[in-house]
Amino acid sequence: MAAPSSQEPRINDRIRAQRVRLVAPDGEQLGIRTTPDALTIAGDMGLDLVEVADKADPPVCRIMDYGKFKYEQSQRAKESRKKATHVLVKEMKYRPKIGPGDFDTKTRKVEQFLGDGSKVKVTIMFRGREMQHPELGRRILDRVAETVDHVGRVEVFPKQDGRNMIMVLVPGQGTRRQREAAADRREADVAAPPVADPVADPTAAPVADPATASAAAPIADSTVVPAAAPAADSTVAPAVDPAAVAPTPTEPPTVTSEDTQTETSAGTPTETRE
Repeated sequence: MAAPSSQEPRINDRIRAQRVRLVAPDGEQLGIRTTPDALTIAGDMGLDLVEVADKADPPVCRIMDYGKFKYEQSQRAKESRKKATHVLVKEMKYRPKIGPGDFDTKTRKVEQFLGDGSKVKVTIMFRGREMQHPELGRRILDRVAETVDHVGRVEVFPKQDGRNMIMVLVPGQGTRRQREAAADRREADVAAPPVADPVADPTAAPVADPATASAAAPIADSTVVPAAAPAADSTVAPAVDPAAVAPTPTEPPTVTSEDTQTETSAGTPTETRE
């Protein structure tokens, strides 16, 4: 007779022990019995005698329907395999300089994957000189983990994988330590922007200064030049021109008598013609 498989228990006539501790189908302890006596009791019930603990002294045997036991055992194994294969690994890729809109869209998808019971591999893809700034990728991964910590937790923390940086999330709420670490990183990110603000202020200042200067300059020019120039021209020109015209009629009386006679003689024939 072929030896039973090491994974299968001995049943009925394959049991080698002379005495066994017998257990009824409902779990009741029937005490220590000889193996032939135990086989008789199991046969009267129409069931099998199964050795469930061969290392005990004496071995423990239970009365049961071995065929049904094998079927239930195979069903449990099948369910275990189904659950194991049901866990899928999704992947979501980000870029170090991803925009806010794309980040929100991708992170919502990660949240959906975790809600469906799938693992998610989050990948940051670096290109060119971006490899010199791995902190950008780590910051994005921390933001993703913090955003989805109510449906997922970090299984594999951020690490470099060639030119990429990866992190693996699994369904389940994040641990307290992970949430506290995410809160610390969030505070650090909030404190970081003031360092970058001075860079933006100088760029805004030159734009504002020329605008104020150009706005002020036309006001000063229009108030000084137009007001002074017209006033000077209007007051000086009228005062000089009458004075220049007035001396002209006073000069003829000072002319000599010869000139006067010439004008008179010239005027006399004109009057005669009329």
